Amino acid sequence: MTEAQDEAGAFRALADPTRRQILEDLRGGELAAGEIAARFAISAPSISRHLGVLKGAGLVTERRDGNRILYALAEDRLAACIGRFLSAVCPEQIVLRHTTWRRRAQNEGP
Repeated sequence: MTEAQDEAGAFRALADPTRRQILEDLRGGELAAGEIAARFAISAPSISRHLGVLKGAGLVTERRDGNRILYALAEDRLAACIGRFLSAVCPEQIVLRHTTWRRRAQNEGP
């Protein structure tokens, strides 16, 4: 699979608002599939399909803990896909991100 095809899969996964909400929910850390499903007014099998799409796109990881499946955000993968796209479309965004990070680091200090 080419890098462009790989990124296209990630952007297809991000196109759905339910999947974007799942990613936002995972921002706080791992969640069990049941915990994720409980946050939505759609069926558990539908959530499982959404999680499958996100996993297939490499945007989430899963691990088993007994009889539970825990999902976590694949932050590096998400950042790499979005970053490559922004770098290609809006190269000035790289400068803005670095400036913002430096400002944030200076304000937080040691």
